[in-house]
Amino acid sequence: MLKLTTAGESHGPALVGIVTGLPAGLSLDRQAIDADLRRRQQGYGRSPRQQLEQDEVEVLATLGTPLALVVRNRDHKNWAWGMSPWPPEGEPEGKGTKPVTLPRPGHADLAGAQKFGLDDVRDALERASARQTAVAVAAGAVAKALLRELGIEVRGQASAEAGADAAAVDAARKDRDTLGGVVEVRARGVPPGLGSYATKDERLDARLAAALMGIQAVKAVEVGEGFGLSRLRGSEAHDEIVRDERGLHRTTNRAGGIEGGVSNGEQLVVRAAMKPLPTLMRPLASVDLQTGEPGEALVERSDVSAVEALAVVAEAAVAFELARAAREKFGGDALGDFVAAHKAYVERIDWQRR
Repeated sequence: MLKLTTAGESHGPALVGIVTGLPAGLSLDRQAIDADLRRRQQGYGRSPRQQLEQDEVEVLATLGTPLALVVRNRDHKNWAWGMSPWPPEGEPEGKGTKPVTLPRPGHADLAGAQKFGLDDVRDALERASARQTAVAVAAGAVAKALLRELGIEVRGQASAEAGADAAAVDAARKDRDTLGGVVEVRARGVPPGLGSYATKDERLDARLAAALMGIQAVKAVEVGEGFGLSRLRGSEAHDEIVRDERGLHRTTNRAGGIEGGVSNGEQLVVRAAMKPLPTLMRPLASVDLQTGEPGEALVERSDVSAVEALAVVAEAAVAFELARAAREKFGGDALGDFVAAHKAYVERIDWQRR
């Protein structure tokens, strides 16, 4: 019921997001959306582009569904001669971006060129760029506003590892290298019953994993204790169920709030690991697609670390997927119907749990 479709390129005029499936009557705070866009641009180790862009959202459709979100690429003015849908008026004939024929290891450059039969990998790298996560963060802010109506709060943060450590970032920058890292997203107030065990497509853990793996540079996802559970015995791994003044609940939360593909009422906890960024100021070896000769991979402006930015993007991805699951569960064309269905369900579940 809730869906996000995006369009746009890294250096194109703008990034566009169309959100469908929102209930009528949801109020949005533009400043809150812009605040998330600013959070995405912060963090130690970011490139100078973050100072150029200063992202802000434009809402072009004001009556709700579909909702149109636009984030302009302010840096586009420096790329208009090569990244406009049509050449700007007055530009000399033949002027355009220089073909990129030296793909970067670790990026979509070569795989994208091979898939679509391209002789210039710019056509692949522009869309594959993490720049498009800006509009996904805007959509995530919308999803968070919807979840807040149900008392659900979602927050992401970078784990204390190399990619979020200033000294490590400084050392990597000195070596003209890049860093990866791990982020964690927690959601409080998630009721039991989101998702389903009935089919693999309905499993909430699978859906969250897909949402996080869909973010550029993410290479691994875990729910709760994830990989650590594989090293434990069953008697140590699973969360025992008790009844007390709180009602039915688990004494621990190693499952991360999801059992059998369904939220279980405990705090939802997911983590995502990102690889080091593939654009290096000290480029890796590559092969020129035009000449077949060895060479050094493309060098363009790059972050040293974007782990803190990933925390914001992952937060948005989790929020949107939870909002999608909540819309499926509680329905309603209007916000009041959506909230009322949630309230009635929680009252029934609370009675059963007690």
